Amino acid sequence: MNESCRNIYQLARNVAGLTQIEAAELLSVSLRTLGGYEALNPIPHSDIVHAMVEIYGTKWLGYEHLRLSTQLGKQVLPPINIDDIAKSVLVLQKESSDVEEVKNCMVKIACDGKIDKHEERRWDEVTKEVFEMAGAALSVVFSR
Repeated sequence: MNESCRNIYQLARNVAGLTQIEAAELLSVSLRTLGGYEALNPIPHSDIVHAMVEIYGTKWLGYEHLRLSTQLGKQVLPPINIDDIAKSVLVLQKESSDVEEVKNCMVKIACDGKIDKHEERRWDEVTKEVFEMAGAALSVVFSR
């Protein structure tokens, strides 16, 4: 996780406009402990991240923590962009158009309630587009 984390804990604190001293006090942890979390050594426990989300007012932090710190999150949660709301909205529009392009195929495949062997490759393309749209939608929801 260390490389992919992008120091989300420090970013969230900075977004909240808090110093490390202020944040450590509000989180009831030592300055050294908070510094360790922000250096990703160790990765903070979910209970601490929950407190960070509440104190910093950054719901995206909880999402990114789960996505980046757990194998399940890495596997099933799409990446999000939290930096630019305008870009997030434009990407959502683009991804919505991509899903619209595969909609007929999606409906045809799904109508019989199963994915036949010859439909699998196309279904993978459909679900890729839907997954990307889900990430784009979450980016809008979590944009700051």
